[in-house]
Amino acid sequence: MSFFTAQGQSTASKIPISDVLEQITKTHSIKFNYESSLLKDIFVIPISKELSLNSKIRNLEKQTNLVFERVSDFVYSITRAIRFCGYIKDSELQEPLSGATINGKFAYAVTDENGYFDIELKSLNEVLTIRHIGFKTIERQVRFFNLEDCETISMLIQQEIIAPVLIETYLVRGIDKRQDWTTSIDYKRFSLLPGLIESDVLQTVQALPGILSVDETVSNINIRGGSHDQNLILWDDIKMYQTGHFFGLISSFNPLMTQTANVINNGTDVALTDGVSGTIHMQTDKQIDSKFNGVFGLNFINAEVFSNIPIGNKSSLQIASRKSLDDFVRTPTYDVYFDRVTQDTEAQNNVSNVTNSNQEFDFYDASLRWLYQPTDRDFIRLNFILINNDLSFNETANINGISRTRRSNISQNSLAVGLNYKRQWSEKLFSSINIYNSEYKLEALNADVLSNQLQLQENIVSETSVLFNNLYEQNQWRFNLGYQFTETEVINLNDIDLPRFVRRDEEILREHSAFGQVWYKNPNNDFSIRGGVRANYLTRFEKLIIEPRLSIRKSIGEFIDIEAQGEFKHQSTSQIVNFQNDFLGIEKRRWQLTDNDSIPVLQSKQASIGILYKNNGWLLDAKGYYKMIDGITTQSQSFTTKYEFAKEKGSYDAFGFEFLFKKTFSNFNSWLSYSYINNTYTFEVLEEIEFPSNFDITHSITLGTTYSDTSWNISAGVNYRTGKPTSIPLSDDEIDNDDDVNFDEANNERLLDYIRIDASAIYKFKLSDALRSEIGASIWNISNRENSINNYYRVNNDTVNRFSRFSLGLTTNAVIRIYF
Repeated sequence: MSFFTAQGQSTASKIPISDVLEQITKTHSIKFNYESSLLKDIFVIPISKELSLNSKIRNLEKQTNLVFERVSDFVYSITRAIRFCGYIKDSELQEPLSGATINGKFAYAVTDENGYFDIELKSLNEVLTIRHIGFKTIERQVRFFNLEDCETISMLIQQEIIAPVLIETYLVRGIDKRQDWTTSIDYKRFSLLPGLIESDVLQTVQALPGILSVDETVSNINIRGGSHDQNLILWDDIKMYQTGHFFGLISSFNPLMTQTANVINNGTDVALTDGVSGTIHMQTDKQIDSKFNGVFGLNFINAEVFSNIPIGNKSSLQIASRKSLDDFVRTPTYDVYFDRVTQDTEAQNNVSNVTNSNQEFDFYDASLRWLYQPTDRDFIRLNFILINNDLSFNETANINGISRTRRSNISQNSLAVGLNYKRQWSEKLFSSINIYNSEYKLEALNADVLSNQLQLQENIVSETSVLFNNLYEQNQWRFNLGYQFTETEVINLNDIDLPRFVRRDEEILREHSAFGQVWYKNPNNDFSIRGGVRANYLTRFEKLIIEPRLSIRKSIGEFIDIEAQGEFKHQSTSQIVNFQNDFLGIEKRRWQLTDNDSIPVLQSKQASIGILYKNNGWLLDAKGYYKMIDGITTQSQSFTTKYEFAKEKGSYDAFGFEFLFKKTFSNFNSWLSYSYINNTYTFEVLEEIEFPSNFDITHSITLGTTYSDTSWNISAGVNYRTGKPTSIPLSDDEIDNDDDVNFDEANNERLLDYIRIDASAIYKFKLSDALRSEIGASIWNISNRENSINNYYRVNNDTVNRFSRFSLGLTTNAVIRIYF
């Protein structure tokens, strides 16, 4: 009798399972251990004797829902499947923890908004692992939980990491407001934002009030009116000088490896330097995962893979990589991105008698993290990241009847290594040391086929840093004391072969910093104050910079919090543009060190005050701020019209207001955010001393909604903002005596307003007990609106021609991921 015939028999032909087990015992010389009452009244369809032992056992498991566990080569135990449910809460606040993961050997579950979970397990001996970011991992055999009732399990806060949550689901699930004044993004719990199907950190942060990108790229993020180089970008405590693939259209940090991110606009912790406008601190998972797992993903831009490899019980290795698809297939999405990157550049359009061909673009990244916990008091993390972008194309011209072809290319890459060691001396005292080396290189080889000339341009940044930090906690008090040394080297090279010209500028700056901080929270947790000071000494200039920082929060009743923040900061590196065709026009900005003269040390002062109301799913968060940045240069501010070729130093003042209104009901999160800014330059030696900043986006509005349940994440939204300031030629007098454009007052006009409608959806499902998957799709700029993001003017035959660059048009993308 075959197996399929047995499966089709009626229930009348079923026999006691004990008879089948006896048959298996004789055939395969094995033994089954079980409680005598377990098999009472259980009948099964007979199984073919020709099947293997594993096939027979799997068949019995499907028929009975019993669990057969292999104890040895000759012994199997039989038990019933165990249903385990419970509620997970914060041990301090006794609030439910949404998004906690519960992993058994063959099953997993995630807590809902009430902290509830339900999981089916196969054995009392299984080790259950419960995790939530910011809390200590629980690993315990199932037998030691209360299986009779849905018990409450409390998780202890992980002392050495970020503060507890103040507002959970600040915008959507996974974006929270924390008590250390940061906005935290946790991608383990993240739902979805409009137009995104990847957990792209630098795209996600642009959904927050006061943060946007004037040219729609992640390599030009503007926080409260600042330029991108004024942001401190950290990846696991390593400063990164490159942030984008596709030269800025997507983040260069693999979303499968990057698990959390903290965004700081003001009131920065004294352990952090640089970033006079803001800080984006990306972090990988801090927990050692004792089980092998991985992810494979594929979208219309790239393929990606992630794997966690346990090394014993005290160590694990995580590896992640992404690779663009252009070597294998060119998708419509890829074409749209490529056209956007090369728009109005030498890679796309050349002079009339030169043609371009064989354009090739490729990007990849690889990241590695090794975690090791030799003792309960010691923890070591080693990080490595490699990022690369390559674009090349042929230039062909007919010269004296002979066809000549030369190849131009541009590459942008980063290589960084970091080592972090933490030591817990006692329950109250922690120490850490963080060491990193970050290398960045931008190189372009421009082949001028008409003049038979080669021009090589390079921009190289090399930075090494050592940071010591000590944390002591006593009751409601927390004390920080630390020291940091940083050495930064920047090299800029221009090399032309005909006529021969070489210029190589190399600058090195060493900086010593000492910092101290005190943080007090009262017993009721309704008042906290954090204050500190950072002293920085720049050895090259013998310059001492003192930076006080202060943050205060006070709760008024149960539903209202008010906060005030202030900080002084500085930074010694900035990005400048020498010419609009630098690096073939693809990537114009190059890093440069301060010389404390023509390129001053950037110094900022900022103060803000805000009020926050939360009650019954309603959230209102409003802030006002004033910021002063001194030491900017015209070359660092992305001028493309008037003052494009100026080299002057100045400052800007920005004051503004940010507002977020959100309502959570059932599985929906809906929000409206609004930002107002008045951002004004001051350049004492220019024709207009004061005029609007290039990043003065006066009004910015975002309206969005997200639906999320255990299977679906669906999101849609609209973004609106006023056009950026620009300068236009003087009417009836467009060309001056030097045959250059004669501009009217600086930034007295604006580009057309920017409007974009986006939508995205992801569906999650299980392929088997060991595999789960998700598929998703997104539409960016549904209306296909042609948004102008920049313009410039050139004189040609006594005529002024206007050129414009536009944002992405309608762009679709899709993704599939498999988790194993």
